[in-house]
Amino acid sequence: MTAYVALLRAVNVGGRQLKMDDLKRIAGELGLKSPRTFIASGNLLFASGKAEAAVKRELESALTEHMGKPVEVMVRSAKEMADAVAANPFSGEPGNRVAAIFFDAPPAADAIDSAKNIVDERLARAPRKGLRAGAFDPVLTRRKRRQRPCKRPPPPSTPAAACGGAGGR
Repeated sequence: MTAYVALLRAVNVGGRQLKMDDLKRIAGELGLKSPRTFIASGNLLFASGKAEAAVKRELESALTEHMGKPVEVMVRSAKEMADAVAANPFSGEPGNRVAAIFFDAPPAADAIDSAKNIVDERLARAPRKGLRAGAFDPVLTRRKRRQRPCKRPPPPSTPAAACGGAGGR
């Protein structure tokens, strides 16, 4: 049995509501062992003797049928998630200021250099370890400095940075 984490894309946003009890039920119906969720985010933890690709395919199919729309699912082993945490280049930063972005396929080679709207953010790549040749799956992590929201827009003569960043974010 392998312990897995399934990350569901775009559930419980924009009117795409998925109850976590339904997600656990669907996982159980697929034969996934000890399914449990983490907050209402579409993160599912479970164990299975099936391969990662098979679990992904089955979850996507069952969730698409349940939701009536395609649901993208990313599946990672618990070891891969622990490796991503260990490889975090921003481990000294507060946890609430670091995000890991997982991809099923490698992003473009210039993904970091061409990133937009990253004022006060740093991005770095981390390779997915222990896979067969050709299955490279980088993880982009980013750290965002805490922004102080403006109570009101700054006067026209005040730089936006005085309010915590570009555009007064």
